[in-house]
Amino acid sequence: MNALAATNRNFRHAARILGLDSKVEKSLLIPFREIKVECTIPKDDGTLVSYVGFRVQHDNARGPMKGGIRYHPEVDPDEVNALAQLMTWKTAVADIPYGGAKGGIGCSPRELSLSELERLTRVFTQKIHDLIGIHTDVPAPDMGTNAQTMAWILDEYSKFHGHSPAIVTGKPIDLGGSLGREAATGRGVVYATEALLAEYGKSIEGLTFAVQGFGNVGSWASRLIHERGGKVIAVSDITGAVKNPKGLDVPELLRHKEATGSLRNFHGGDSMDASELLVHECDVLIPCALGGVLNRENAADVKAKFIIEAANHPTDPEADEILSKKGVVILPDIYANAGGVTVSYFEWVQNIQGFMWEEEQVNKELQRYMTRAFRNIKNMCKTHDCNLRMGAFTLGVNRVARATLLRGWEA
Repeated sequence: MNALAATNRNFRHAARILGLDSKVEKSLLIPFREIKVECTIPKDDGTLVSYVGFRVQHDNARGPMKGGIRYHPEVDPDEVNALAQLMTWKTAVADIPYGGAKGGIGCSPRELSLSELERLTRVFTQKIHDLIGIHTDVPAPDMGTNAQTMAWILDEYSKFHGHSPAIVTGKPIDLGGSLGREAATGRGVVYATEALLAEYGKSIEGLTFAVQGFGNVGSWASRLIHERGGKVIAVSDITGAVKNPKGLDVPELLRHKEATGSLRNFHGGDSMDASELLVHECDVLIPCALGGVLNRENAADVKAKFIIEAANHPTDPEADEILSKKGVVILPDIYANAGGVTVSYFEWVQNIQGFMWEEEQVNKELQRYMTRAFRNIKNMCKTHDCNLRMGAFTLGVNRVARATLLRGWEA
């Protein structure tokens, strides 16, 4: 099942639990605006090449729309639609005053030079600059994009609208980015994990963790788990996979990856088949890579007791059912990886105020938001007698529906 179908299914289930009016339900599903643009750029060799860029603005009932821009060959309207909708529920779960959006360009960023990426980003910004805005739609980095991409968008947008640091989040610190933003999603994953484990009288210390994906989110989550005394026993990414039953030396592994660009040939562990990581023996599994990695083929073999969805939509609905029957506790993506958008909100607030915070304040506020959101999800689980995924979806959908009705959506 693709991401859009799975997201719609979860939404409809939540709408039924909440008893939403069918007209409200339909209006919440339909995106506010879908944008598709052609981005033609000269390559370094002088040839012209065209890429298709998308921006789906899903809902703005609770505030400006918010969401990442990804550069990936598989970017398509369905995926962008699903991720935009997920952002609407995610910002509502975290209780930050945003709606949801998502964007992307169908390209392979690794095959483009830095100057080609810059030209592509600027052309994309030129095409959508009048449809995004500080109080309209605020982009952020995603797969294949980073702080540098945001700096180019900020610069290009500012040519049309004057200096506007709040137009994007996840910027370089020198251009008004927030301290703590780079680690925010991974740190939020750890705060969410601590909140969940506390429910079961456990803590990170002494438990074993397997982390799929060792990019920004996976590497920060691994580092912070290691610092708290958790044992990261297996890690994988597109370059390979490595395991050590006694626990990997995460700082050493990070240095090795920084130096070699790969997890292969790390002396502090044994290499393993990357596909085996999801079914590796561990207490907590953290998928931090692409969606749909847990499916009906491998769900029955998962040995972890807890799954923390640091990636967007890593668990297919069929896998969800199999894992639930096995008694595996899944912390859903719309809560577990909300740390990034929460600190993006802090960055936006700092830019609008023109007053920057210390990193300690950013992390303290993030912990407060993540802990409060978990409490609110648990209350919805008790009220509606449902699992954590439906607890999070009913919480998010209910908040957006209430805002929509209060604003007078039929007017």
